[in-house]
Amino acid sequence: MRPELTFVAHLSVTVGEPIDLGEVSDGHRRIVPILGGTVEGPHLRGRVLSGGADHQILRTSTLSELDARYALETDAGERISVHNIGIRSGADEDMAALIRGQHVPADRMYFRSQPRLSSSASRLQWMNERLFVGTGERLPHSVELDVYQLT
Repeated sequence: MRPELTFVAHLSVTVGEPIDLGEVSDGHRRIVPILGGTVEGPHLRGRVLSGGADHQILRTSTLSELDARYALETDAGERISVHNIGIRSGADEDMAALIRGQHVPADRMYFRSQPRLSSSASRLQWMNERLFVGTGERLPHSVELDVYQLT
């Protein structure tokens, strides 16, 4: 059976200035603080809570591995844990522009992710038993992420 995608929500995640850790044994590491944001969609509405971070490894000049952990809160006050792993790749000059904090059009980057959503809220138990995928765009002060459920 071929899976289909169902749109869940758009996340606009406000991010802070990256903390550059430099070259370490497994690549160039950066930590990008997550400051807040919004969640809007047919299955989720609410906000991104501050306090999370995206731990990035710049593997090459054209590939970054992303590992973000943060929390959402629905308009009803339910909390959701997000663990989102992904990759972002593009041409050398486009990746360098992103690292400098400049905007690169989404169609020039490959930015895909696998968000894992979990919640203790009874109304949201369905998300504990589903897989999700995301498509993203990095803007100078935010990450725009569309989340889809694999059905």
